[in-house]
Amino acid sequence: MKEKNQLFEGDVLLAMLSALSNPHRLRIIASLEAGGRNYVSQLAREIGISRPLLHLHLQKLESAGLVTSQMEVSGDGKALNYFEVTRFNIALTPDAIAQAVKTLTTNLEK
Repeated sequence: MKEKNQLFEGDVLLAMLSALSNPHRLRIIASLEAGGRNYVSQLAREIGISRPLLHLHLQKLESAGLVTSQMEVSGDGKALNYFEVTRFNIALTPDAIAQAVKTLTTNLEK
């Protein structure tokens, strides 16, 4: 599937950039992109981090819309939560940032 450049609202762009600003999360995206969808236990082994830590990072990626998950039951009755990368292409240009800033709702005074 060919990706197209997407324009993002300011808050969405901030969430995506925040989610991508961590080396563990970059490794998760890279692993899922290289190997396709994967379940949490296997992904934790591949990345080399604990499942609880992986869950925290996956939640951040999922809330930013960068990965999706789907719970499935295996043949032996185990519930497996599979994750996969969503298709995205962030064109980070000065114009794209200027357009995104116009839609920011995040309060910088927090």
